[in-house]
Amino acid sequence: MKPALPLILVLSLAGCSERLSELGRAPSMAPIENPGSRPVSMPMPAAQTAPAEANSLWRQGSRTFLRDQRAAQVGDLVTVLVAIEDRAQLQNTTERSRANTESLGLPRILGIESSYARLLPGGIDPSRLVSGASDSSSAGSGQIQRTETVTLRVAATVTQALPNGNLVVAGRQQVRVNHELRDLQVSGIIRPQDIASDNTVKHDRLAEARIAYGGRGTMSDVQQPRYGQQLLDIILPF
Repeated sequence: MKPALPLILVLSLAGCSERLSELGRAPSMAPIENPGSRPVSMPMPAAQTAPAEANSLWRQGSRTFLRDQRAAQVGDLVTVLVAIEDRAQLQNTTERSRANTESLGLPRILGIESSYARLLPGGIDPSRLVSGASDSSSAGSGQIQRTETVTLRVAATVTQALPNGNLVVAGRQQVRVNHELRDLQVSGIIRPQDIASDNTVKHDRLAEARIAYGGRGTMSDVQQPRYGQQLLDIILPF
């Protein structure tokens, strides 16, 4: 066991290196970046040249004056409304029992029964050579009850326009209060017709939705097991 101690120590220090670098400081926030790809640059729509039209009140590419303000192209913003309220309750009960009785006898078999007394001086009943019995039973019950409620709003950026007109969106929001950092990430694929007139879309309209809400900091640290305990939970077979 002693040779493994240095290895465990090295793994523990490697896992704590990021937290040790923030000792005494609040968690650092991520830089503003393109949520869909690298390098860091926000996606922008293709440049459009507005043709000059004399005596016209319509301006090509204008975002006002009777133009739909909903997200429609790469670089546009859309507000994703996350309102998760899941309830699940499962209950199972299983009972099983089985009883078996088997017996086997050979009173007559090619005259060999006459030699039973010589082979087995203690005596034998040929009609009850083999007898067996078994009895088994099992009972199990399980119950799951879960309630989850998450209500959030986050602005996402259109990162890609698919050939069929659907839009790929991705957004990230970070909030730091004292030494606790909350991180919200949303991504998925939406249909333009699912975007409401106020440029919002519900999370249940996102295909391939990826919604993550978590955090890190002093409070999150005390709510999870230490690295050593997590390592032992993985490698210990019992």
